[in-house]
Amino acid sequence: MSVVKFNVLTVSEEMRAELERRFAGRAGLVESAEGFEHFELLRPVEGTDRYLVYTRWRSEEDFQRWMESQAFQRGHARAAQDSAAAGQGHGHGHGGPAASASEIWTFEVVQSADPKPQEG
Repeated sequence: MSVVKFNVLTVSEEMRAELERRFAGRAGLVESAEGFEHFELLRPVEGTDRYLVYTRWRSEEDFQRWMESQAFQRGHARAAQDSAAAGQGHGHGHGGPAASASEIWTFEVVQSADPKPQEG
């Protein structure tokens, strides 16, 4: 079964648009990674300031390979360069990280379901 990774990002109200802008402009390299299955950026609706970056992988080994890959490093370096080019360097305020904290949660998929086809 697949492995799910949540990168849990604590984001203040004033940095939400910036975080979403940065993800919209992300390098997109993960889609080509071996074992990559799915990505979603989940915005909090109420009761929390945490965004969830959801990725699903064929295996823990595939995820670890991605984290150690040059593509991962290039993608994060590009995000930093894009922020700097937009006057949003890697210092503090809007120029620093959009999230004030980050942690990784790992889950194994034990069960899953897809919609049943509609009969017409």
